Amino acid sequence: MPHGVVELEGSTSFAVHPEDGEGNAVDKFLEYYSSWHRLRMAVAVYHRLFSILKSKRQARINGSFTAEELDAAEKAVIRYIQKKTFSKEVTLLQKSEGSRGRGLCSSSSIYKLDPFIDPKDRLLRVNGRLSKAEISAGEKHPMILPRKSHITTLIIRYTHEKLAHAGRNHVMAKLRELYWIIRTNASVRQVLQRCVVCRKMRNPVLNQKMADLPLERVIPAAPFTHTGVDFFGPQEVKEGRQIRKRYGVLFTCLSTRAIHIETANSLDTSSFINALRRFVARRGNVKKIWCDNGTNFHGAEELRKSLQEMNDDQVRAFLSKESISWTFNPPTASHMGGVWERQIRTVRKVLTPLFKEHAGRLDDESYRTLLTEVEATVNDRPLTTVSDSPDDLQPLSPAQLLTQKSSVVMPPPGVFQKGDMYLRQRWRYVQFLANLFWTRWRREYLSTLQERQKWNKEKRHLQVGDIVLVKDDNQ
Repeated sequence: MPHGVVELEGSTSFAVHPEDGEGNAVDKFLEYYSSWHRLRMAVAVYHRLFSILKSKRQARINGSFTAEELDAAEKAVIRYIQKKTFSKEVTLLQKSEGSRGRGLCSSSSIYKLDPFIDPKDRLLRVNGRLSKAEISAGEKHPMILPRKSHITTLIIRYTHEKLAHAGRNHVMAKLRELYWIIRTNASVRQVLQRCVVCRKMRNPVLNQKMADLPLERVIPAAPFTHTGVDFFGPQEVKEGRQIRKRYGVLFTCLSTRAIHIETANSLDTSSFINALRRFVARRGNVKKIWCDNGTNFHGAEELRKSLQEMNDDQVRAFLSKESISWTFNPPTASHMGGVWERQIRTVRKVLTPLFKEHAGRLDDESYRTLLTEVEATVNDRPLTTVSDSPDDLQPLSPAQLLTQKSSVVMPPPGVFQKGDMYLRQRWRYVQFLANLFWTRWRREYLSTLQERQKWNKEKRHLQVGDIVLVKDDNQ
């Protein structure tokens, strides 16, 4: 028979000859298809054509196929691959007249499977130790498939897609019901790593090694000299018999990690500027303000859309008048605002149980009071490690600098009289507490920022010509 000719055995099988090479027509035919189902359909078409030619009757070649025809086409393809890949093992088993596993070399990749040729369909199957188990015949004696084969890849991909792109273990368990793939774990992992759908859904986004902290995070400065701002909410409060929405405006100091919370009745530009004016009036002049890009605010969809409509020009005009610079983080880069995003999470954690306790009874005045109490609670959190030793100092907290009230009783510097603690001389004690805070901040807190918690390796930068998929959770 010429090379690459498909021969009909009985009525439903491929036959391969030892002299046929890897580049014959059958291999090209099988590798043409990228879908296991389409390949089975194509083989079923050829089988039906051969059957029509053999019986010399008129019938439709195309059309719906029965389960028996597809099953026969599948076994024909697998039989061809087995004879091609395990030709020596098949020859030895045929010479031993069906004796299971006899005559095989111990170096064979299927030696431990104790294989045999099923007389019903002439397929190479596993003769394991589960013959008495109450499972299906396919699970007792699965068909053996090579690891590196186009057909094996198609079967794994078909099973993976049929299971709605399940994980590796789930796919392997389903395959073992019918097939025994040599080194199944590696084969399945290789196919799943190349699955485009899985890479879109599960692959992490590209990242680069974590950059050094900006100057504003690592130098001592007066509280809120360098500030980040973000919104949270809305929360519902009562105004008479009506329910109104109120928003929180959170300002966080980049160096001391202190927070200041203002309320906003709406998300229009004037409401935000009023909140900013109250913040500056209470906390003093601000040198620079950072915030997320307008399209990058987290939270409710209503909050995000309203912030997009905020008039940036009016905000910039007000800030320039106050000699305050305004910096937007790049779009879709919320990690660059981790300082205030983390504080938003802390505020929500404290605020949620309080809202449950006072649900349905909050008015504007109660809401502002509640946010002020939350602010005090968050500012009292420790920045440094809490020690078990009674001789150690109390942990550093932002409230110690904001209120100038240290819970640790320490003598002020220099020689003081009792009257120095009152009236005009009290500034020396206040200055001492501020110096004490920054000394401990530099010695105890600043060193904790040294370690990179993630993004520790430098990676390849994106280059012109790279194919990328932009991830957007809102799409």
